[in-house]
Amino acid sequence: MPKTSARLLSLLSLLQLRREWPGALLAERLGVSTRTVRRDVERLRELGYPVAAAKGPDGGYRLGAGTELPPLLFDDEQAVALAVALGTASVSGAAIGDAAARALGTVRQVMPARLRRRIDTFQVTAVERSGVRAPSPVDSGVLMALSAAVRARETLRFDYARKGRDGAESAVRRAEPHHLVTWDGRWYLVAWDLERGDWRTFRADRITPRTPAGPRFTPRALPGGDVAAFVAGRFQGYGRQDGMPCRGEVVLGLPAADVFPFARDGVVEALGPDRCRLVLGSWSWAGLAAAVGAFDADIEVVGPDALRAAFARLAGRCAAAAAGGEGRQPDG
Repeated sequence: MPKTSARLLSLLSLLQLRREWPGALLAERLGVSTRTVRRDVERLRELGYPVAAAKGPDGGYRLGAGTELPPLLFDDEQAVALAVALGTASVSGAAIGDAAARALGTVRQVMPARLRRRIDTFQVTAVERSGVRAPSPVDSGVLMALSAAVRARETLRFDYARKGRDGAESAVRRAEPHHLVTWDGRWYLVAWDLERGDWRTFRADRITPRTPAGPRFTPRALPGGDVAAFVAGRFQGYGRQDGMPCRGEVVLGLPAADVFPFARDGVVEALGPDRCRLVLGSWSWAGLAAAVGAFDADIEVVGPDALRAAFARLAGRCAAAAAGGEGRQPDG
């Protein structure tokens, strides 16, 4: 019996390695006859593993999907990788923290002692940027719906919430979903916006899918062909791979939580209850100075000198504009 049990585990491990195994090759790897392989496959089916068989001289076996999740078999590296992934799930931006913690407890309980010790030495703590509001978690059902639409190549109709200075507003959007990606703790849908006729990145936590989905579409070619490079380019200067050409650092007399929602791809760091550091980029130094000035707060320029010079020029222009308006009466 122990020999049979060990052989069943070996057979299950092999079936998990590739999509389909010829019966003769399985017999060769296990050192048994093809008849023994057939009997072992039947034993696995009795245990709840849906092993499909293809008939014919080149027939083989494939581990399929069943209605329930049977016990799984992992090698050491797979078990450790699974535990690490579950342990870091809380920082993924998906609302699966509690479920991941329960799954990690289940996996750890059945691990051999040598692997449990390795997992117990791995401790990770999710630390949010001080004073900055954490990204809104995304409901796992929304992520599954978006992923299904990407896979099926079905046009999406969804409500998209935008938050501006005057409060939140929502609009119905139609898009062809191409990729679901994560960036800096948030989930984004990369899609072709049908109304605007251009590529867009939509924050998944602001998407409420509508049903039913729209018609199927033929996938378009993503600019550059690489989704990671495309997303990085969008967040580092609208398509430039090396980021925006002008990048500066300032200290603002505002709480970080007030700056973060309007900092675009900038980096915000809290320095106290009413001060924060902002690192931001722009296409020109004048544009960067104007963007920082829009926060309507005390500004301390950390650097570089080109940004200080841009503020000086902007101040001169603003002073001239103010002086030119003195004594003038409003029209009407």
